[in-house]
Amino acid sequence: MFRRMILVAATVAVAFSGDALAQSPYAGLQARPIKALSEQQIADLRAGRGMGLALPAELNGYPGPSHVLELADKLALTEAQRAAVQQQFDGMKAESIPLGERLIEQEAMLDQLFAARTATADTVAAAVAAIAETQGALRNAHLRYHLTTLALLQADQVERYGRLRGYADGKVPQHRHH
Repeated sequence: MFRRMILVAATVAVAFSGDALAQSPYAGLQARPIKALSEQQIADLRAGRGMGLALPAELNGYPGPSHVLELADKLALTEAQRAAVQQQFDGMKAESIPLGERLIEQEAMLDQLFAARTATADTVAAAVAAIAETQGALRNAHLRYHLTTLALLQADQVERYGRLRGYADGKVPQHRHH
């Protein structure tokens, strides 16, 4: 009797797990207007948010203008620093928002190639190359503004920034200005 119960339980478990294993992690994404981009990603691109594009800078002690402005009081920014960082932030937005809009359009065009069943090796290669160029320009913009923001801060402010952002003791690699 006990063996029979175990056999029935095992059979039921296998039957249900088969359905779960057949389910793709992409199930449900086919309803998105642009398959490769979530609503959050589209919103982030339209708002000029970094989306982790500048992590090499951020995590190596190059603060970004957005977070520096958020922490302005705790970093004891001078009025001149605050104005200069605000200018960097505004410049980053002015550059990254149009790039984000372009990326959304390019992803929509790629998606449409497949949706319309007109995708060919050449059209896909061209679309992907255009997307890659825009992604590179967008990432470069975000990274560049981390560079320019660092130049506006004192070493103790950079260290405090690191601590406030939760990067261990706030110690960051020494930067060499060339």
